[in-house]
Formats: sequence, C-alpha cells, structure tokens
Amino acid sequence: MRIARAFTISAVVALSAAACSTTSDTPSSASPDATSSGTPTNTRVTVVTHDSFAVPDDVLAAFEEESGLELTFVAPGDAGTLVNQLILTKDAPLGDVVYGVDNTFASRGLAEGVFADYTSNAPAAGDAAAYAVEGSTALTAVDFSDVCLNVDLAAFSGDLAAPKTFDDLLDPAYKDMLSVSNPATSSPGLAFLLATIAAEGDAWPEYWAGLKDNGLRVTASWSDTYYTDFSAPNYGGDYPIVLSYASSPPFEVIDGEPTTAALLDTCFRQVEYAGVLEGAQNPEGAQQVIDWMLSDEFQASVPENMYVYPVSSAVEVPAEWAQYAPLAGSPWSLDPATIDAQRDAWISTWTDTVLG
Repeated sequence: MRIARAFTISAVVALSAAACSTTSDTPSSASPDATSSGTPTNTRVTVVTHDSFAVPDDVLAAFEEESGLELTFVAPGDAGTLVNQLILTKDAPLGDVVYGVDNTFASRGLAEGVFADYTSNAPAAGDAAAYAVEGSTALTAVDFSDVCLNVDLAAFSGDLAAPKTFDDLLDPAYKDMLSVSNPATSSPGLAFLLATIAAEGDAWPEYWAGLKDNGLRVTASWSDTYYTDFSAPNYGGDYPIVLSYASSPPFEVIDGEPTTAALLDTCFRQVEYAGVLEGAQNPEGAQQVIDWMLSDEFQASVPENMYVYPVSSAVEVPAEWAQYAPLAGSPWSLDPATIDAQRDAWISTWTDTVLG
C-alpha cells in the first residue's frame, strides 16, 4: 500500500532464493536453526510483504531482542503481485507470515487456502476484530487507509480548478493529466476500480472508456504512478492527478505549505492484513510476528513509516493528519462477497476496455 521512502528492515532476501529455501531438504535461511545437539530452536522467521513495507530499525531490533527471533523479509512486489505469488507458491510457501494482503485481494488468498487460522491476543486485537474478514480467522487487520486520487496543487492554482468527482475527470480540460495503476497487479489500482464501479454502477466500463479517450495513463504499480508520474515538487513527473492515499499529502508539505491534496470524493477504504502462511516452517514465530504488529510499539510506528492509519485505538496519529490527511467521510465500498464473485470478470472487462 503506500509511500515508503526507506525500506528500513534488517534484511531483504531475493524472491527466488526464498522459494528455493522452502523446497530444499537442507538447512537454509528460512529453515529453523539448530543447536549443536541438533535441537531445533526456531529462531528464524521469514516475513513476506509488499514492496512498500517499512518499520523503524529500533522497533524491529527491540522485537528481535525481546522475542529471540531473527526476521528476514521477502518483497515480491505490490500487494496484488504479493497475493498472486502466495497462491502460485502455496505448496512451497515463500515464508512463514505475510503482511500487506488487503481487503480487495484477501478473499482470493482465503479461497486458495494460503493462510492458517490464528487469533491474536495482542493489545490491539480487539480493535483489529472490527475489520475482520467475515467468516474467517486467518487474517488479522493491522492498518487501514483510503485509496484516493491525489492532485498537485500547483497545477491547479490558476484558472483551472482541481477536479472533485469521478465525472469531472472526463472533462477535456483534464486531458492527459491522470495516472493510475493497473488493477490486475496493484491493490490501490483494484481499489480505485472498485470505487468507480460503486460510483458508476453498470456504466463503469463506459466511464473507463471515457478516461482512456481523455488521455489516461496506466502503470504496473502504485510506486510507478506516484514516484515516477506525479508532477508534485518531490517527484517532478508529468501527471498532476495520480492514484495514492488520503494519508499521502502530509508527507508532501514543504516549508509548512501543502503541495498536494487528496480528492475525498474518490476514495475507497482499504484494510491491510497479516496472516500465518499455511505450511510455514515456523508457525509459532509467525504468530509472534502478528502479535508484534498489533503491539503499541509497532502500531505507533505505522503512520510515520507507512503513512496509513493503525487499527489500534490507543495510538494517536500525527497532529498534522487532521489538517492534511482526513479520512473520507463516505468512502465508496462494495460488499466483499460481491468483490469475490465479480473481481476476475471486472478485471477482465477493465483490461479489454482500457488496455485492449
């Protein structure tokens, strides 16, 4: 999900190496350690994440010291790619625990049996339960945010006002200004597609055809859209309207002045989950990682490092978020069962309409 300027984890291991380690009969970096007597110590845990995961070094180090665990991380890509990889490798899992599966892709992984059941008793577990996937105990909510279009304020400081609604984006005045990520490979991209379906109803394919005719650009991932395409001062791309989050603008304030803003009428509420991977070599360690992600220390680090809202009600978000990162009052939403039933068909229709 998110803006991550520093990938502050202790180690990142190659995806291919991690896959090999789970299929080999010999000891590997993803396998339990052993003492000199041959007794397993199960101190190593491999965490599979999306490529925008970030946690402060001191928070990670404190957890490793307290738990006696050593964490390594595999980041195969955006959240959509993450779930696809988990499904493809479910018979030889990439690690022990996953973080970053969101509510737009969660049902796909659940249907494939990728996750093992686990119910945490950590401090924020009660708050996390409010975001639980109905009928399942295999995923634990860690954070949430609103996926929304963001605008470069400087581009709309003259005669042309920033758009406000989905339909505004069809105006020729905004031609060649919009960049979004592909819903087949990007969870923010899928969230945005779902928002337009909720807003436009059965006419959503015609709406997207109109966006295409108005110069829509599509990228493979959120990071390509935001970091490369956005014309905001910190990035310098060519597109003044891009897909990101309602919590992005506080991190684009320069010398006390905001340079970007979220369009709150275009938002879809996104929840991110963690889960123990079925077939994990260290399921107990994986459970401890989930408990850690619901701890006060980890939850307090979420806003400043991954720029999303923690699920914990005991954690205060930065004061400037009230000014620059308010959540949408009425975010667009769709029934999870409907998403599960229609997702593949919607993505196929979108692909034919926009990329075909």
